[in-house]
Amino acid sequence: MANQVDKPLKVLADAFKEMAVIVNSPSPDVSVKQFSDACSHLLRLFGVLEYAFKFVKLDYVEKVKDLADASSSISTLQVMVDEDIEAGQAKKAFSHTRKLLRVKRALEMVRALFEEIIATEADSSLKDAAFKAYNQVLAPYHGHGLKESAETGMESLPTRALLLCMINETEETAKIQMKSYVTASTPVIEYLNKLFLSKKLGTNW
Repeated sequence: MANQVDKPLKVLADAFKEMAVIVNSPSPDVSVKQFSDACSHLLRLFGVLEYAFKFVKLDYVEKVKDLADASSSISTLQVMVDEDIEAGQAKKAFSHTRKLLRVKRALEMVRALFEEIIATEADSSLKDAAFKAYNQVLAPYHGHGLKESAETGMESLPTRALLLCMINETEETAKIQMKSYVTASTPVIEYLNKLFLSKKLGTNW
């Protein structure tokens, strides 16, 4: 029987289910550590798609590590954003808040990708699903060079069947876990959007 490490989709979905409970509670205060730990589970998926998603992985790894390091001295995401605002650096390239925004977009991209896979048949193109997700979520924020890099990378995506084999899932089991992630990540992403908006930062920067 495969263990949790061999089932990256389940580990990812379960981590976001736990966060969804918190953000849906009367006191939705998400700890920086729990958030960065949950986000780190995406690295296994990006690792499997190494070259194709290199443009996402390199950026994502650095930003999740930054949040993980911050968790040793900062309790919650709200406190982290507040501290950056007070220091006048929330929108600076090096700030934890800016990195949180970038991580949020990666979570949205994966949600969009999973939604495309769930909505299509087993013989559908993984590349087409990835292009749709990328164009929907990340492309509006990328310049010409990054878009070209993304398009080149996605040309090397494995087939859908091979991807599922690489992460020890069948079409049926993968869709179950992807649905779990989509359902659980939605309130978490909405919580982050509300956090940015409540601090008058917006989300388009």
